[in-house]
Amino acid sequence: MASILLVEDKDELREMLTHALRRMDYIVTPAANVAEALAALERQHFSAVLTDLKLPSGTGMDVLRAALEADAALPVIMMTAYGSIQDAVAAMREGAYDFIQKPIDLAHLQHLLARAIERQQLLRENLVLKEEYAQRYGFPRMVGEHPAMLAAAREMQRIAATDTTVLLLGESGTGKELFARAIHQLSQRSNKPFVALNCAAIPEPLVENELFGHERGAFTGANARKLGKFEMAEGGTIFLDEIGELPLEVQGKLLRVLEQRTLERLGGTSSITLDVRVIAATNRALEAAAEAGEFRRDLYYRLAVFPIRIPALRERGGDVELLAEHFLDRFRRELRKPRLELAADAHGALRRHAWPGNVRELQNAMERAAILNDGEIHAADLGFASQNEADPKQAERTRIESTLRACKWNKNHAAQKLGISYRTLLSKIHAYELD
Repeated sequence: MASILLVEDKDELREMLTHALRRMDYIVTPAANVAEALAALERQHFSAVLTDLKLPSGTGMDVLRAALEADAALPVIMMTAYGSIQDAVAAMREGAYDFIQKPIDLAHLQHLLARAIERQQLLRENLVLKEEYAQRYGFPRMVGEHPAMLAAAREMQRIAATDTTVLLLGESGTGKELFARAIHQLSQRSNKPFVALNCAAIPEPLVENELFGHERGAFTGANARKLGKFEMAEGGTIFLDEIGELPLEVQGKLLRVLEQRTLERLGGTSSITLDVRVIAATNRALEAAAEAGEFRRDLYYRLAVFPIRIPALRERGGDVELLAEHFLDRFRRELRKPRLELAADAHGALRRHAWPGNVRELQNAMERAAILNDGEIHAADLGFASQNEADPKQAERTRIESTLRACKWNKNHAAQKLGISYRTLLSKIHAYELD
């Protein structure tokens, strides 16, 4: 449901408009002056702002500037008395969406708001893939023009404003945490914590403690109370990456937390109420894992309320070269090498490669090439030209073996560098006979 910030100093008109907007099925936050409006803009996100131009202790222009500072895509509609049209036009030059004259025609207002909110949604769907919007809201840019990537971005936009649990599906290296952070930043919880936990990176006996915390004396060495990741994320979002690697015993406890919205710390006797949004991610086929008894079916259904599939890089066509240029531009600045360019044979190699490591592999390849070169980057500089690119499995085997060698066969370090769980790495080592 869309939310409206209504700023009007006259009590009778403010109350009338509040009731009218609520009948239109909007969530309304009324404010009587500029200070109340600015406080509301700091506390939460809105779908639109409706503000009087003339206000005590400031003007509607102050509200407009604060609203656009909070969200560049936020539509602001100015309410003006007869004779203030010139001021309203000036406000539109500063970024106001439109103005409406008093006395307010409610049918016209309803049409204006619907159009403004629809425009905001379209703007956000486009801007989420642009550099300036990503920088403003604190998450890395999502680069891509392929329809599958745009569809995933639209789904993300659609669900971000709700508190619905989201399950992100995709191979390692496709950007699942990036999507999770974007959902958080575009939600009403953006000013609260975003807490990420990789379920595969924690030794099995410690997972429950990391999630739910413990009381002093809960076990040997528990000398003080420790908050778990769920409590750290209070009011915000918890991102559970590699959820498919969660031990079965802990899955049952997580299910209770999701259903009851309460938890008990290890060694605790009282329930703690939670207000946390859950986003989970996996590179496993969880439904198949549930069929095989390796993942709780009831937890799968609880997590998969709104699944979003993030496409593999090899499925995204021309996005490979867009991303390569994006990373190269970054490394030009970071390494102070303005002459770096991709040669024609490098473009061909980028298009042909199978990308088993997805975007993470591409970023690493571009960074390596940028470090080793000062001018043109050729296919051989990308580090995968000698691989059998027609065989994705051979490419993956080569990548895993080279990473293990670079990490001096330290499997923990190699798993982190590859962006996969320790257990997944062990199974691939066995499958490719790299023991």
